[in-house]
Formats: sequence, C-alpha cells, structure tokens
Amino acid sequence: MDIRKLKYFIAVAEELHFNRAAERLNMTQPPLTQQIQALENELGVQLFERSRRHVQLTHAGVVFLEEARLILTQLERSIHATQLASQGITGHLNLAFVDSAAGGIMVDMLKVFRERYPQVQLSLREMTSTQQWQALQEGSIHVGFVRFIEPAKHIDCRTVANETLVAVLPEQHPSAKSPILSISALAAYPFILFPRQLGTPFHDLIIGFCAQHNVYPHVIQEAIQMYTIVNLVAANLGVSIVPSSVSVFRRSGVVFRPFVESTPVVPLCAAWRTDIKNAALSLFLETIADLDQTAIPSD
Repeated sequence: MDIRKLKYFIAVAEELHFNRAAERLNMTQPPLTQQIQALENELGVQLFERSRRHVQLTHAGVVFLEEARLILTQLERSIHATQLASQGITGHLNLAFVDSAAGGIMVDMLKVFRERYPQVQLSLREMTSTQQWQALQEGSIHVGFVRFIEPAKHIDCRTVANETLVAVLPEQHPSAKSPILSISALAAYPFILFPRQLGTPFHDLIIGFCAQHNVYPHVIQEAIQMYTIVNLVAANLGVSIVPSSVSVFRRSGVVFRPFVESTPVVPLCAAWRTDIKNAALSLFLETIADLDQTAIPSD
C-alpha cells in the first residue's frame, strides 16, 4: 500500500471536506478523490459516507483512521531510529577491560561517551589482556582496554595512558613510612604477582625491572585481579609491584609508594576490530581520541 494514500486519507478524515483536504495537501480535489477511491477499492471497504453537503467517516473509516495514524507514527519512529543508528547515536557496544584500568582514564572515557550518546547500550566485562585478545579475534567484544599489544590481523590499537610501576606494601613494612623507596627494599620479602601465563609481557616487565636492579622476587602467591593482590598485601602475606593506577584502590592495611629508580612504562591501550562496521564504535573511538588529546599523562 502506498504511504501517500494513508496521508491523503488522514487529511480527508480530519478535514471531512475534500476541497480543504486538497488545499492542505497542496493538490487539486479531483486527484485526491481518485486516490481515496483507489484506497477504498484496495481495502474492499467504504471509508467515507459522501453527500453533496457532508463527508463523514464510516465505522470502518474510524477504525482505519486510528490504524493509519499508528502506521505513520511507527514509520516515523523507524526512520528516526534508523538514522540515529547509522550515526552511532543508538546501538550496542561490548567493552572489556583489565581491572587495573577501572580507576583510570577508561572511566573518564566511559563517562564522556555516556554523556554524549546516552542511547548507546554499553556491556562491560572484566577480562585479562590475554582473554581480551582472544575475544577481539572471535569478535565477541568491540573494544578492549589491555596492558600489552599483540600483532593481529584486523585489530588496531591506541595507547590511552602510560603509567609507572609502584610498590604495594603492608603497613607493617619498614619502608611503609617513607614517601619513596628503592626496589632493593623489597628484596627480602615474599612477592604476590599477576600470573605469567595470563599476561606474559606485563609479568616479564615487572620481573625485568626487578632483575635490572638485582632483585629476584620470590613469588609465593599469584592473583589475577589487582584488587585481590592489594588485599593479600593488606593481609601481610607479601609485597607487590603494580601499575600506578591501582593506587586508587585505597584500603586500610596497605600503602603505595613510588620507586627511586626509573621504572619502565606500563601502557594502557584501547584495541578494536577494524573489519567491523559499527557507527557506535566509530563514535567511541572518536571519544577516545578527544580525551587522549587533552589527557594528562599518568604519573
């Protein structure tokens, strides 16, 4: 059915006068009458009772008027929703992040993106960097915030923050009251570290930093989540070394201290598939770029 016929019918039904309806539609009366007759023939019902002086809706016409209005309203909504989706203003994004990113610039990015595009639905999942690379390759996430980069086809990335390493000490540690410490102050203490098999580059970065200064960690406990590492340190089970953003996980029983020595850079990168056409993803990447241009590098 031609949508124009619905518009013609609604105009006549609201005016109950063919000439006024024709003027409203910027057309002449005879073609309008022909269109209404064609609509009635198509439906197989009479929509109007006509006389020389009066035009009124039949019972079928009253019902069809309500339905025609609903059809046009839904059509307008569909067109609007489609246009918004094509612009990325609506849609859905699956995001993943390492837990140490939860208190840093990623939170700022999510906040700004939510303010700009509140109708885009975001699904967030906490995953290790290794898990995120697998999820990106499988296409189950759109963007991952990872600690290391692996060359991969159809995956691009951008560094969004560069952090340093800091020590996590129990309050009972002799160096806990010092504002800054040497890596050698940790040499005699057991370590709690992120497992190597779930993030080899990140684990090796920490071990390499220690070895550079003749410290060889005795790892007595491994934990996947940074907050778990912090809690285990608070229980006085050992010490640890973590990205500086983890220091936002403040809790009693632990202190975070920077090192005297220069530490390697710990990047936080946003990674995404380049072969997926998703307007919402494009807008999210624009938000990352906007914030990256004004972001203050992490200490």
